[in-house]
Amino acid sequence: MVNRKGKRNRKFLGSKSHGGGNAKNRRGKGNKGGWGRAGTGKHRFTYITSKERSFLLGAHGFVRQRVKKMPAMNIYEINNMARKGEIEKKDGKMSFTFEGKILSEGALEFPMAISAAGASKAAVEKIKAAGGEFKKLE
Repeated sequence: MVNRKGKRNRKFLGSKSHGGGNAKNRRGKGNKGGWGRAGTGKHRFTYITSKERSFLLGAHGFVRQRVKKMPAMNIYEINNMARKGEIEKKDGKMSFTFEGKILSEGALEFPMAISAAGASKAAVEKIKAAGGEFKKLE
C-alpha cells in the first residue's frame, strides 16, 4: 500500500490560527490581495505561470508600422523662388529638383522643368498649363 502524504491542517490541530499569526489576521477584504486579476504581474504571478494560459505572457498582437514623412512644397513656393532668381536655367527653361512631394497650392507663372519624388494630380496639371513639364525622381 502506498503511503500518502497527510493533510496539511493536521499539523495545526489544536492551534487557533493555523500559522496565520493573530486570530484577527487573514480576515476581511484587505487580505485578498486585490480583485479579479489584480496582482497577476506581482504577487499572483506564479498562479499565471502555472495555471493560466500562456498567451497572457509576452508580446502579442499587431505592431504599428512607422510611416516615413515626405517633405512637401507648394507651387507658390517654387514660383516665389523663380521670381527671386534662385532657380537656375537649363536650355532656356528653369529646372528645379526637389526630393519630396509637390502640392498644388498657388499658381506657376514660368515654364519650368520640375523633377520631384512625387506630385499631386492638380500640381502636375498646373505645371503643364504653365508650359512646363514634370518628371518623377527614382
